[in-house]
Amino acid sequence: MLAATALAALLATATPQDPPVQDPAGQDPTGTRVEDIVVLGRPLDEAARDFVYSLTVPARGRGLARWRDTVCVGVVNLRGEAAQYLADVISTRAEDLGLEIGAPGCSPNVIITFADDGAGMARAMVEAEPAAFRVGGSGMDLGRTALGRFQEGDAPVRWWHMALPIHAESGRIAVRIPGEVDNEGNPSAPTLSTFGSMLTTSIRDDLNKVVVIVDVDGVAHLTGPQLADYLSMVALAQIDPRGEIEGFPTILNVLDDPAVADSMTDWDLAFLRALYRDDRALRRNPAVLASGIASDLARTLKAEPVNDDAEPAGD
Repeated sequence: MLAATALAALLATATPQDPPVQDPAGQDPTGTRVEDIVVLGRPLDEAARDFVYSLTVPARGRGLARWRDTVCVGVVNLRGEAAQYLADVISTRAEDLGLEIGAPGCSPNVIITFADDGAGMARAMVEAEPAAFRVGGSGMDLGRTALGRFQEGDAPVRWWHMALPIHAESGRIAVRIPGEVDNEGNPSAPTLSTFGSMLTTSIRDDLNKVVVIVDVDGVAHLTGPQLADYLSMVALAQIDPRGEIEGFPTILNVLDDPAVADSMTDWDLAFLRALYRDDRALRRNPAVLASGIASDLARTLKAEPVNDDAEPAGD
């Protein structure tokens, strides 16, 4: 078990907090809706859409997956209060989205592992249990090339998502999984449906497991709330590790610039709320889903002031 000395100081001041209310220049401080807001040098609708496309990465041919079953967070290689703090914040963020949280002793499906060598830990985990990372069913993960990247490089935080295409009516897995058999010993067949359209489908995409590996030294410059909310974002959505999000106000930029945000920003919260809206559940086309999320994000930010030039919250 890691002593986690590098994290002790930052988690000692870890106090969950809501993101500060931020007013853009020219925004009515009473919160009156303003239609043609321009942020990041472009209209808000355009900026929001670019944010969604840069932020997310579903499996090929699938829509963005999200949690629908109980979320159970496990933190490995971090001692006592620090581990509990991270698990509690991630669980609270999930609960705020309407998700059920596993009871004490539940089997983790969000696994946060701390390591001195993130790449080495990733390789060791994949080698020890390759089927847990690459099941082989269509639309369940990002593929072998992405799994190779997961095990390489010096990223301070790396993650791997597993998703399941599920038949919305029956709740059964909608793809054939290698090695699985039915009650008669025959290879299990996917559940098929003739229902649906070009924009909607009876097949939905559910997150099944997320593995996150944190390099201790690589996050030592973050505060507890920053680290917890960064981990919450990558645990609750299919975030693209290679997404070009440098110009956007998101907690995911704190690894490069801790002054960006103290916690999840309005953009982060609007994105997650949109992703977890029920009416997005059966969208087939990832581009259509991304466009819908971007529209929700834009409407939310027009109603809830945002200022990408605001100073970070003070001490």
